[in-house]
Amino acid sequence: MKGDDIADRLVAFAVRALAVAKALPKTLPGRHVAGQLLRCGTSGGAIYEEARGAESLADFIHKLGIVLKELRESRYWLRIVVGAELLPRPRLTDVLQEADELASIIARSILTARERS
Repeated sequence: MKGDDIADRLVAFAVRALAVAKALPKTLPGRHVAGQLLRCGTSGGAIYEEARGAESLADFIHKLGIVLKELRESRYWLRIVVGAELLPRPRLTDVLQEADELASIIARSILTARERS
């Protein structure tokens, strides 16, 4: 996948994370999970953009590693939403799958970059 395609998918993922956070109940657990999901669900794309302008290959790999961590954390919080039944599972199936796919893409990108170093 090209960098622009990944960037576009990360933006779309962030928008979906925002929608999930907005739909969560306005209870203490709902607000807590919403805040966590807002942070990690939107930061991956921003860090990916930083990685695209990295100063070195090592910097690029490091920043992609942070993107991967944010995607994994997003998946965690989405699983909490499902497990705590804060939203119906069918509503989250696609966004969970996208988190998995993006994490796989970023992980492969890290491996490819490491092979080049």
